Amino acid sequence: MTASDRYDVEILHLLVSSGHAYFGRARDGAAEVPTTDAGQVDVVSGKGIVGDRFFGKAAHMDAAVTLIAIESLEAMAAELGVAPFDPLLTRRNVVLRGAHLAPLLGEEFALESGGSVARFRGGRPAHPCAWMDQVLAPGAHAAMRGRGGVRCQPLSDGILRRGPAVLISPVPLDPDKAGTATLLRASRLP
Repeated sequence: MTASDRYDVEILHLLVSSGHAYFGRARDGAAEVPTTDAGQVDVVSGKGIVGDRFFGKAAHMDAAVTLIAIESLEAMAAELGVAPFDPLLTRRNVVLRGAHLAPLLGEEFALESGGSVARFRGGRPAHPCAWMDQVLAPGAHAAMRGRGGVRCQPLSDGILRRGPAVLISPVPLDPDKAGTATLLRASRLP
């Protein structure tokens, strides 16, 4: 990473699940899979979060860890006129407060929490699936477009812990835009 800015954020949730809950038809219901909201997770370079469904899967190496800003979910719930969503239902691994994520596509950045630093590359937008209408609220699928988070490739080993953290970014971020829907550009990776 080159010169970077530091942003105070909070890691609210760390989802680890050994299986996929949303596949097939929503009317059939979500699969019952073990899911943990962990106090801390181990991130392994090039593989993902230990114990998660995407860990070490070749098809997901550039997108093994997903991040989302809670402000996105809060804004969606307000727009839809419903109670706040359970952020774990989005199945994103890391739920952050105060993190403007869209500018991190194609960028190397880091999360520092509890004395450990985990580095990532923002790979591609975490587009919502139609299941969001079923598990969050009618209209959530459309409302989540452009603010479903970022799929990332882990570039270093590290530990993420719930609580205060620092987002280290090589590009300027605007934390006030954390919940704003954005037209996410394609990754700038070659």
